[in-house]
Amino acid sequence: MQRESYPFVEDSFSRFPSQSNIYGLCQAGEQELLAATLKGKVVCFRYQELQQKIRPVAKEVQFTYIPVDAEIVSIDAFNKSPPKSGLVVGITFVKDSGDKATPFLNIYCDYEPGSEFNLESIAQSCLNLELQFTPFQLYHTEVQCDDGGRETVFLLSGHDQRIHLYKENASLHQFEEQPVERLFPELQQLPSNVLWLDVLSISGGRRLSAFGCQNGCVGLALVDQTGAEVLQSWRFQFDSPVSTVLLFPLSCQTDPDQPSGEKSGETIGYNLLVTSTIEMAVVYRDVQEQGLSHPVCLLESDQWDAVLCALVIDLDFDGQKEVLLGTYGQELLCYKFQPSESGRDGQFQLQWRRSFKSPLLSIIYLDLTGDGLRELAVLTLKGLHILQHTLTSTAELVLERLAQRVSALRVGSELESAKNQDTKEQDAPAKKEEPTAQIPSN
Repeated sequence: MQRESYPFVEDSFSRFPSQSNIYGLCQAGEQELLAATLKGKVVCFRYQELQQKIRPVAKEVQFTYIPVDAEIVSIDAFNKSPPKSGLVVGITFVKDSGDKATPFLNIYCDYEPGSEFNLESIAQSCLNLELQFTPFQLYHTEVQCDDGGRETVFLLSGHDQRIHLYKENASLHQFEEQPVERLFPELQQLPSNVLWLDVLSISGGRRLSAFGCQNGCVGLALVDQTGAEVLQSWRFQFDSPVSTVLLFPLSCQTDPDQPSGEKSGETIGYNLLVTSTIEMAVVYRDVQEQGLSHPVCLLESDQWDAVLCALVIDLDFDGQKEVLLGTYGQELLCYKFQPSESGRDGQFQLQWRRSFKSPLLSIIYLDLTGDGLRELAVLTLKGLHILQHTLTSTAELVLERLAQRVSALRVGSELESAKNQDTKEQDAPAKKEEPTAQIPSN
């Protein structure tokens, strides 16, 4: 296999005062990142205009009610679902009181008009909740309300083998814990501590929910969101703790002669990526139809220590998504699905890998600079790397796509012109025959 070249260049690196973890990076708004360190510091990373140039800026944000001796476990943020408006930030941490450690969840949200998205104001508006369990991943997802609307909620996993749901009480302007089984019946009676959770809404008012556990168990459920009813569920047991589960649709190009960028792909189905601390990463194909019965291994993914983070995105702009894996062995791996002749089967092949100087903890793909081209943010044990697409190859791709579009428009125009000409030629004889009617003689 001829592997593709690495498509990124590193634009910046921000070193943090202390290390982070796999739950320590999140997107806040459209063009900002929040990174949490174990020593209680939260850093906001953004690009802003300085001296007529766009430059990266990393600035510590002073979130209230986080003690100086606290260790941050996880962080997450989301924009409220319409018609509501505002940014919500959640931070879990453990406060060491000497004789015992006390866990907390802080939820930050500013209800003052004009301050709903101001991070400095949001950081001062805190709801402090003491927890009775050690927190792990803090995750957010949308749920369907009784009135037919949508609302975004927090889901927090803990060492008590439970998932805890936190939902906004709009009348009291605060978030409250509610029984998870009301909205997520698939997340009760769990077999072990959940290390990673992912939820994906699909057509027909349904959703797929997946979780990976400390004991190696992977759970998957197909749920009717309208009635909060589990339609089907599956379980599979791995031999090591599951570090990531990720649900994603996969499209494959059905017409190989179709120019890249044209809409020639079809959605084959929804897939589940599972990574563990010892074994190879696995993608389960068409899970809504086949459950966990159709695994495809990502070869060589176990060669660089444990996989700690994963992301599925279209990196080369061909309409087909790639799988990115970040490992404790300091490698970033990129896999691409290569379909077989039948179109439904195939393998994920390693396209390229890139070495870092410390273990990879988290990866996010977002447009930090606001130029329409996304950057890849890579959180490592030592800090935050920002990788940008190689502009030369990206510009070449844009020119190639424009040339294809112009060619297609020209061909279409010529066909339309030829069609009009044929129509005129067909109408012409009929017009000439009209005055040829003979006049009877006297």
